[in-house]
Amino acid sequence: MHDVTDTAVPTPKDAATVILLRDAAAGIEVFLLRRVGAMAFAGGMTVFPGGGVDPSDADTSIGWAGPPVSWWADRFGVDEPRAKALVCAAVRETFEECGVLLAGPSPDTVVADTSGYRSARELLEKRELSFADFLAAEKLVLRADLLRPWANWITPVGEPRRYDTRFFVAVVPAGQRADGQTPEAAAVAWATPQAAIDEWRAGRSILLPPTWTQLNTLAQYADTDAVLAADPRIEPIEPTLHTVDGQLTVTFPGQDGYYAEGPHPWSSR
Repeated sequence: MHDVTDTAVPTPKDAATVILLRDAAAGIEVFLLRRVGAMAFAGGMTVFPGGGVDPSDADTSIGWAGPPVSWWADRFGVDEPRAKALVCAAVRETFEECGVLLAGPSPDTVVADTSGYRSARELLEKRELSFADFLAAEKLVLRADLLRPWANWITPVGEPRRYDTRFFVAVVPAGQRADGQTPEAAAVAWATPQAAIDEWRAGRSILLPPTWTQLNTLAQYADTDAVLAADPRIEPIEPTLHTVDGQLTVTFPGQDGYYAEGPHPWSSR
């Protein structure tokens, strides 16, 4: 076994991922997307909504409600401009990828129906409209208080595209509906964490280590209130790629069961 190294290691790009939750009869459900196979990163994988931070996410004019930026900076261990960009990216990407908008006309309200913003959503996806301009035009305030910090994973050295991803959790606001109307998703579904893991075990989906880990963690919670009340310690996790008998594998904290129970994204390399 040896570590996979590269003399020109790409610097991880900041990214944000939001684990959308809802309460159902069977317990907590999470919203999952299966990415289009042709995607340059994580093609064909089952993931949570999210994506890279855009320079416009750092726009200081974005209206803000909830914990101050300094609080988010402390929780994620970054400076304040970077913290604000991460939170804004989380809200923007969630809206772009599944139509859920964590914003409202005032600091204590939230949009109940996002269907009227369909055209703006398409422009945001094409980067023809900035999130700051969208919120300003619709007189909306970003609701940072609807998010909670959850985890931090960094793509391992050896991958051509690397991301420093902050994970958030959020409950879908009443009246809003998550959808799959994005060119990045081949399919979407709500599932309990255990059902999603069972799909993976049966070989019907492929989960990256961060997704698998979050599903295992969330399966321990009884309802969304318990998730929102949790206060996880946010420590960067950077898996390590190795070559074992000519096949790539990855080492990460809490990996017991990952290779024994289901398929993994490096099995076909």
